[in-house]
Amino acid sequence: MAHTINSPDPSSRPLPWGPPEHSDSFPEAIKALDTYKQRDASKGPSPTHLPAAHSHPHPPPVIVRFKAVGNAPIMKQNFYKITSSNRFQAVIQFLRKELGWQAGDPLFTYVNLAFSPAPDDTVSNLFK
Repeated sequence: MAHTINSPDPSSRPLPWGPPEHSDSFPEAIKALDTYKQRDASKGPSPTHLPAAHSHPHPPPVIVRFKAVGNAPIMKQNFYKITSSNRFQAVIQFLRKELGWQAGDPLFTYVNLAFSPAPDDTVSNLFK
């Protein structure tokens, strides 16, 4: 391997991921991490680590408002309570039944007139 006169020897250059200049701060950082680990352990398991069956035996309902857009038919009732664990596909099927539309009839649904959710999204995720 040939080196030119202007280029430094690669083995003499300091590595960018080398040891830090203030190596005395590592014990303080490790002590702080141990303290937080002890605090977390004393709190017990967090609700996010519990299985879904234990967190909510009956998922709370979500109030959904249906609003006709364009030439869509207006529904007699606009507000419905829907179980938050349902998939959005259940909402689509419910709308088809309420409107009397067949599976082949086009139905476009939007959340807050902003985006069209996927049928496999849960109502609770869309509510957030």
